[in-house]
Amino acid sequence: MSLLTRRRVVIGVGSLAALVLIVIGGTYLYINVISGDAPEPLALETSPPPATGGDAGLDGAWTVAGGSEAGYRVDEVLNGQDNTVVGRTSDVTGQLTVAGDEATAGEVTVDMTTVTTDSGSRDGQFRGPIMQTDQFPTSTFTLTSPVPLTGLDSGGPISVTATGDLTVRDVTHSIEIQLDVQRSGDGVQVAGSGEIQFSDFDVSPPDLGFVKVEDHGTVEFLLTLSRG
Repeated sequence: MSLLTRRRVVIGVGSLAALVLIVIGGTYLYINVISGDAPEPLALETSPPPATGGDAGLDGAWTVAGGSEAGYRVDEVLNGQDNTVVGRTSDVTGQLTVAGDEATAGEVTVDMTTVTTDSGSRDGQFRGPIMQTDQFPTSTFTLTSPVPLTGLDSGGPISVTATGDLTVRDVTHSIEIQLDVQRSGDGVQVAGSGEIQFSDFDVSPPDLGFVKVEDHGTVEFLLTLSRG
């Protein structure tokens, strides 16, 4: 091999190594500096306003009010580095019926077209080939079994498990949601999360070489409920 050829090989290897370092360094910078840490899971207020309402009790109809949020949390490997992605929206609607210290019926609907993360390109993939929000703009969780609320009338918080049907892209699958519930003024706060397998909803997580998303994730929400 001639000296010139060896120099070209060395330069080529050096350029490739530099490119790898730039990619890794840029990814580290994005994950740890530009985007920062992923938001903490949605949770109840630590010091909610004291419960009000006198002897009215909890029985009746409750509606998802402003200030509610819902979304997802998923782990990915971006250029060889672990990263947690969180997407959320405040476009959440729904209702809950309470009778005899139980939530007897309930449904929560999330507008998937407005779920956003810290990356516009990621959001474009989410709304496009992954979730196809032009065809399936909403996802819904519907309660299928009563949920005991014993202890909530005294303020809470309480922790319970809710079983229901989650519908994503017109595919419905039964899941369990872990709930923390407490009174907050004249309303009720509900923080919930549940693990899902994407294949249960015919969702294929992206695997683009430089980014690979896990085949499971977490759905989470924080609801503020008001009467009627």
